[in-house]
Amino acid sequence: MIDKTREIALKILYKIDKEQAYSNIVLNEEIKQNIKNLNEKDIGLISEIVYGVTTWRLTLDEIIKKHSKIKLKKISQWIINILRMGIYQIIFLDKIPKSAAVNESVNLAKRYGHVSSSNFVNAILRNIDKQDYEEFFQIEDNIEKISKTTSMPEWIIKELLKNNNIEEVERICENSNIKPKTTVRINKIKILKEDLIEKLNEKGIKYKETKYDDFLILDKIKNIENLDLFKEGFFTVQDISAGLTAKILDPKEGETILDACSAPGGKTTYIAELMNNRGNIEAWDIHEHRTKLVDKNTKRLGIDIIKTKVKDASLYDKNLNEKFDKILLDVPCLGIGVIKRKPDIKWQRRVEDIAEISMIQQNILENCSKYLKKGGVLVYSTCSILKEENENVIFQFLKKNSNFEVSKKDFLNIIPDEEKDGFFICKLNKK
Repeated sequence: MIDKTREIALKILYKIDKEQAYSNIVLNEEIKQNIKNLNEKDIGLISEIVYGVTTWRLTLDEIIKKHSKIKLKKISQWIINILRMGIYQIIFLDKIPKSAAVNESVNLAKRYGHVSSSNFVNAILRNIDKQDYEEFFQIEDNIEKISKTTSMPEWIIKELLKNNNIEEVERICENSNIKPKTTVRINKIKILKEDLIEKLNEKGIKYKETKYDDFLILDKIKNIENLDLFKEGFFTVQDISAGLTAKILDPKEGETILDACSAPGGKTTYIAELMNNRGNIEAWDIHEHRTKLVDKNTKRLGIDIIKTKVKDASLYDKNLNEKFDKILLDVPCLGIGVIKRKPDIKWQRRVEDIAEISMIQQNILENCSKYLKKGGVLVYSTCSILKEENENVIFQFLKKNSNFEVSKKDFLNIIPDEEKDGFFICKLNKK
């Protein structure tokens, strides 16, 4: 008999590969469809396998290559994912006995392959042990070693080396595999920090304070959007690094502010909260369904100074010249700093994408800088940590725009760690 949790995990992985879909979206859809037949433990195992296999795909495939006489591209996608799932459980999930991982994988192979497929899966998985992973640490070439021990494509490692030494790159890659924490930002328009902490204690929700006063880390919290405290708008889920963009912008009551790439609205709403909901904020996004996400967030948080608009920030609009006191540009990027939240990024991005995205970033910065009043402040940020998307874009801009200068203390390269995502933030002052 086939284990339903592993079968659901397999279907999700197949769909991610076939449709190039994001794991979190497919996972949520599939769990919703099967929710009546799943308990919390089942959902936990499905999530663990899906995120684990997606995160460690490169490493798992290297282990398959070592043991398989058949080349990867000749193995069916169903069987490859069954092997990945089995190897992930054997090497990274100590609580699951090897016999269970092997037997459940063989059962899946019988249904999603044929007799020879199940024999093939059985033969490979019985030969797997933790030593297969540990051997990668003996590789002499640093780039290859980091790639196989952290499951990071070599092109990303080479790009990171342009801005970091080998030890820093290794740490970034290791940190990109950490399970992300749930960080929340307190909505001080609605509640004081001590009052929210009291409510968390009443509900038995464990939390940890951070060195940033507006942020708490919640422990082992599931289905956070179903919590009354969330629905009532007492907090928003937001990583500290993302929140720092709004802090560095330093918005004040009564100012007119533009967030030109605003959806889903985490940073926009924080700007409004820092302004005590007094002033004017324009929030743009290129897609209407995404501006609706901003509207939904503002309503829940009790904010009424944000006006959303479907608008493309890369297209120049002369009517907006020198309209805004401050501007936030959290531009589209490759997202290399948030791989621990979206491991699919590693497999969906290519080195060729860098030139294309940096052109878009430069275009948005060039256009939107004209909308800033003299003496105003513009914050440029990305959730990437590649030099081409960050420093290089700023340096190119400054070459052409001598009326701007960089605030040295607000030029941040944040590498991903246990508490924060990787981010780049740069504050520009218009003379």
